[in-house]
Amino acid sequence: MPCFPPPRDPYSKSRSGLTRTLSPAAGGGAYYFAKKEINAERAEKAAADRRKREMQARLESQAFTGGSSNGGANPSQEASQDPAPTRHAPETAGQQVFEKSKYEATEPFRSRKGDRFS
Repeated sequence: MPCFPPPRDPYSKSRSGLTRTLSPAAGGGAYYFAKKEINAERAEKAAADRRKREMQARLESQAFTGGSSNGGANPSQEASQDPAPTRHAPETAGQQVFEKSKYEATEPFRSRKGDRFS
């Protein structure tokens, strides 16, 4: 029976003492194309997301600006379109001093019990 040496492991030490390794370029091509595909997918996803955000911003701006003609979303426009105020502006300085707001009582409140200091 012939005696053959056992099969050698390509990663084991060779007779010269150096290790045999695979070339780094062996997996480089697969890495390059995989990375290129991943980057293309990311760019496509980012572009779709950007288009979606732009469309949503356009819809929101249309809803706020062009949607209504009565200015219901702008209180300052509503105030300028109010009918006449409930009270007229005072004509003289004397009237202006004694003028009261529509929420203020015409005469001050007086308690029936009197003042607490009396």
